[in-house]
Amino acid sequence: MRCPQCGNDSQQGAAFCSRCGARMLASKPAAVREYALALFRPSLWYFGNAFLMGGIFIAIGGWLMYHNPEIWQAGFAPIAAGLLIFIAAIIRARAVSWSLTSDRLIERRGIIAKRKREMELADMRSVEVSQRFFQRLIGLGDVTIASAASADYAIRLHDIRDPEPAAETIRLARLKRLA
Repeated sequence: MRCPQCGNDSQQGAAFCSRCGARMLASKPAAVREYALALFRPSLWYFGNAFLMGGIFIAIGGWLMYHNPEIWQAGFAPIAAGLLIFIAAIIRARAVSWSLTSDRLIERRGIIAKRKREMELADMRSVEVSQRFFQRLIGLGDVTIASAASADYAIRLHDIRDPEPAAETIRLARLKRLA
């Protein structure tokens, strides 16, 4: 029996490929199309330390410009550094996303160098939600999805807003896919 994902020859009647972990007998009708269900991104609170540091630099630059009028140009460097820190934090926030479709969960990372990981909904073993103390205060949390194909393989949605409804959306999509 050949794996539809990697082409490896596996034992007859195996449910998963021994090489890549793909489901062996998953027949997919050609008429069924995949569609998007949800898009998750990390909250900007995750980058709060960068925004705080950028604000401090901008405040120092403003203070230098106000209190030293004869060398007011010296205040531009900290203000520019603070703005660059803000921009870098926003770019880093946009560099990570998790897309839930009708068939799979897709993790995308990076702006210039990109990385993409996928997990079939049928291969999900568990969906776990964890919230540390500070995360609970501001309504954030982590959702970890473990794969049935490998004990080491998991996708972690870190610092997303409203983790319980997100986990429930993933669970319902998985149950609908298995039905």
